[in-house]
Amino acid sequence: MDQRIINLFDEYTHKPLTRLTFLKKLVQLTGSTAAALSVLPLLEVNYAHAQTVEENQLFTEHVGYPGVDGEMKAYVARPKKKKKYPVVMVIHENRGLNPHIEDVTRRLALEGFLAIAPDALSAQGGTPADADKARELFGKLDAAKNLNNFIKGFEYTKTRKDASLKWGCIGFCWGGALANQLAVAMSDLKVAVPFYGRQPEAADVPKIKAFVQAHYGGLDERINAGIPAYEAALKAAGTRYEIFIYEGAQHAFNNDTAPTRYNEVAAKLAWSRAIALFKKELE
Repeated sequence: MDQRIINLFDEYTHKPLTRLTFLKKLVQLTGSTAAALSVLPLLEVNYAHAQTVEENQLFTEHVGYPGVDGEMKAYVARPKKKKKYPVVMVIHENRGLNPHIEDVTRRLALEGFLAIAPDALSAQGGTPADADKARELFGKLDAAKNLNNFIKGFEYTKTRKDASLKWGCIGFCWGGALANQLAVAMSDLKVAVPFYGRQPEAADVPKIKAFVQAHYGGLDERINAGIPAYEAALKAAGTRYEIFIYEGAQHAFNNDTAPTRYNEVAAKLAWSRAIALFKKELE
């Protein structure tokens, strides 16, 4: 697919670009309305096949915990055996807590972790089915309150008999940026794994105590522009880190419900690296 089309969709999903404007630009790039409508299903996520791990393989539940402005909702998954498991927080994209993210949470649980995926839009009534509405709500979030709501998610795990005090996080896109921010804010976070997430300010990097493992798509120019400064700051601070760039991969290459941008080879390699790090640092 024409890279300009993928870049346009990336602009649409991350910037204040209305759907009408996006569709008009898509028609211009494809040459006709019919062509644009045929391309659209290849760009948008499809949750029909989001489930790769069935819930009956694990212990799963929907929980609530105290947030800054009311109750935060979250999805939890872990192995069925009752014992204490290391905690990995799963941080969603700017589409919210959807079937794909719940499946990612179960994938982590299969690896022997207690995985918890908070819904950033809990105070707004939870993630809506309409992706455009979800993006609109994300634009209204208070950054400081949102960060504290996810920190409170870790605090909540202290109350669980099935969770240890060894904490890590993994985030995607918007969630990748938040994974970086959690690494800055939490001295007791042991591992942060941001996937194609915006990097923190260089001045904040010395605060990071976690092992940072960052994954980027080689074609993701918008996010990759921040890599050199981030890596320089990590080196200067003596932070343990790994940065992987997957050539030929797009932004959101790990999302297997996004047919055009999903890259199976890159996704499987990045996932294996993340799991290996979590097991090394948390178990």
